[in-house]
Formats: sequence, C-alpha cells, structure tokens
Amino acid sequence: MINLNKFFFSILFLFFFASNVFSCDIYFSVLNNKKAEYKAGEELVLKVKIHNTHRVCPEDINKVKFEEKGIKILSATRWSEPSSGVFERKLKLKIENSKSNQATMRVIRTCDKEGGRKTFSVKVAKS
Repeated sequence: MINLNKFFFSILFLFFFASNVFSCDIYFSVLNNKKAEYKAGEELVLKVKIHNTHRVCPEDINKVKFEEKGIKILSATRWSEPSSGVFERKLKLKIENSKSNQATMRVIRTCDKEGGRKTFSVKVAKS
C-alpha cells in the first residue's frame, strides 16, 4: 500500500510540475507614477517582463497580445532580451474613465507549450 501511495503522489507531483514547466511567467512593474488609485487621464509607465520557462519558444515575442479595458496604450518600446529567454517591454499607459472603478490590461502569450496569461489592474477613482 505504501508503494502505491508513493507512486500516486509521484505522478501527481509530475503532473503539477509539468504544467508549470510548459508556460511563460509574466511580471509587471510600474516604473513611473505608481499609486494606489488613479484618476482618468493620468499616465503611467509599466514594464512587462516575460520569462520563457521552457527556454526555446517557437512563437515570436512580437505575437504577444494586449487586451485593454479602461487603459489605453499610448506608446511602447520594442521587446528587448536582457538575458536568455527573458523579454521586457515598457508601455506608456493612460487611464480612461471606468464604470467599474477598475482598469485592466491582459497580456496573452499563446504557443504550443501552453503560453501564458496575466492581468495588470489598477483602481480608478470615481469621477
């Protein structure tokens, strides 16, 4: 019975470990004008960092998609690769009016190795 439990937990561990290996990690950091709450019309600079945890990705980094809701991308740098498998891009964002009092931007990286998705969100003051 003990061997069966070891086998079961080993398979379970490998399943969860493999699901994390085949994806991209996405990180956000506000570089300019970081606040707890923004007003419509305010701008900020956001750095998006994508780490290919599976090392070699068949998809071009330029195919990353951004879905904005209450945020407008005013400008963006090109993707840079400061280290192997790590890509960064800076975005200048403008906060727009939001009925939900929240502005979001979803970053989506799609590939045959699962890709990655992450949402950046900020609180928007009622106007």
